[in-house]
Amino acid sequence: MNQGFRFLWTRPFQNVTENMAVFLSRLHHVSLHVSNAEKIANDLVSKFKFDLFAARLTDKSKQFAFRKGAAVFVVNERPSKSSVGLNEGILGLADRYSIDPQRANLEKYKQGNNSLGCLYDLSPLHPVDTVNNVCFEVEDVQRSFKVLRDLGCNFLVPPTTVEDVNGPVTYSVVKSIVGNVCHTLIEKTNYEGVFLPGFDVIEKDWSLGEEDMSCPVTHFDHITYACPRKTTHQVMGWYEKVFGFQRFFIDSNEDVDEGFVINQEGIGLRLTAMEYWKCSKAGIALPFAGKKEPDCKFVIAESLPEQGRNQVDTFLEQHRAPGIQHIGLYTKNIVSTAHTMAEAGVQFSSPPPAYYTQLGKQQEIEEAGHSPQMLAQHGILLDTDLHQDPLSQRASSESKRHLLQVFTKPIFAENTFFLELIERRGATGFGEGNIKALWQSVQAYMENERVDRQEPQGSSKTAQTALS
Repeated sequence: MNQGFRFLWTRPFQNVTENMAVFLSRLHHVSLHVSNAEKIANDLVSKFKFDLFAARLTDKSKQFAFRKGAAVFVVNERPSKSSVGLNEGILGLADRYSIDPQRANLEKYKQGNNSLGCLYDLSPLHPVDTVNNVCFEVEDVQRSFKVLRDLGCNFLVPPTTVEDVNGPVTYSVVKSIVGNVCHTLIEKTNYEGVFLPGFDVIEKDWSLGEEDMSCPVTHFDHITYACPRKTTHQVMGWYEKVFGFQRFFIDSNEDVDEGFVINQEGIGLRLTAMEYWKCSKAGIALPFAGKKEPDCKFVIAESLPEQGRNQVDTFLEQHRAPGIQHIGLYTKNIVSTAHTMAEAGVQFSSPPPAYYTQLGKQQEIEEAGHSPQMLAQHGILLDTDLHQDPLSQRASSESKRHLLQVFTKPIFAENTFFLELIERRGATGFGEGNIKALWQSVQAYMENERVDRQEPQGSSKTAQTALS
């Protein structure tokens, strides 16, 4: 219960030394803004096996937090004119998952906090469902605000403090250069609660729960942006300047300026990856710095014109702005996870059937300890990392590193956001041998959808100016 909940505007701290680093502790959560929170909540719980562990219900805001390992999604329901029906749907969701505390608190919020909207975020004026906020935990929001403001960043929410009986949390929201993407910076050093003030915790011991061995998703592996053509360098430059990101090479032969390029057989795609850097002077440091916990990389996807319209163009068209196209969920066992999710109703995009019969692929899969038939059943791709340890003369089957991946079909009504399952067996990249087949699987699905809907091919309106 959130007794004694208080919401405070915090005056920005002025005495901050120039160019001090903005130290990041970890990726805290990723926010979704949707028109029907009940549907997405049901999908996350029943299909993707996330746990609903915290909620915040007011007459102006419906926010639900779901977790799977360290991966946390916060689902925010966008304001709608049909508020009565949506409130009934939300209360139905509360009943279904036994969210008893919220009924009492809902009335409390109505009485005392009627002006409060979406906490730790802001409700975007976006016409379709979207995933648009990557929230980071930082050590000092006030210092972060000063440093980033001096770098020219646009803050959508200034430093703001929210507190309850477990202590205070301060946050601010900064707009990124990519479409409707923003970043909430959260400081919760002095907070002893499970999640965040204002949320009622449903599952008190959520951090101590046993791992789901049938679906062992542990964290966010990477986040991919879909961006207009010829904007990759601009996006890279912004994240390098503001957060100290540095280039992560997808392929050892990748061109520094061009990125990883696929420009053949109907796929025109440029991928460029970024990662955090521990020694950044102006930006955010590596997540889990000094700890044995993984970081989350960022990938920029940009279409190339020579091969015609592809799924990046489709995203920009249907999302109506650049943004987050997909998020990779790391799993310890992709076969078990995909099977469990498929049994629950998750649909996966399958690569061309020839993928599993191409020369050497069956042997490669078997040497990695998998059955080609089993992988093909759910569309899972396997890539062998050929970058050997310099000290070894050759890579034995025992020392080879493997990467397994599969994309889900879009989870919104539009062909925009989807999820990826990824298992790394020593591999650190993104499966350059898989990328073409992975993106072909999505391309085939979206092309079939276009034909089914008899969508005119036309020219793509990709909102080239929507970076700002």
